[in-house]
Amino acid sequence: MYDFALVFALRDALREPPMPLTREQIASIAELARLDLSSNEMPVYQESLSSILAFVGALDQVDTARVTPLAHPLTGLTQRLRPDVVSESDRHEEYQQNAPRVAAGLYLVPKVIE
Repeated sequence: MYDFALVFALRDALREPPMPLTREQIASIAELARLDLSSNEMPVYQESLSSILAFVGALDQVDTARVTPLAHPLTGLTQRLRPDVVSESDRHEEYQQNAPRVAAGLYLVPKVIE
C-alpha cells in the first residue's frame, strides 16, 4: 500500500522554488563528465539538473521516521528455483582435443602477468 501522506508531502515539497544551478556550476559538471556543451545546450542542462536536484532535496525533506524499510518490494513472493541436477555428461576431454596445449586436464595458456 502507498503512504499517501508521504506522497503528498513530497508533492508539496516540490512546489518550493528550486535553487537553480549557475552556468559556472554546469560548466564545471560538464568538464568533470568530459562533455563539450554548446552555449545552446547550457540552459537545457541548467534547467534539467536543477530540477533533478530539487527533487532529491524534496525527498530529503520528507519525514520517513514511521516508514518501515523493505527487504523486497513484493512481499510474500519467493524466487522459483529449479532443482540442481546434472543434465549433460562430462565432455572436457573432447573439448580439450581442440586446445593447443593441455596438461593434467588443464588448458595451458601463455603467461600474461609478470
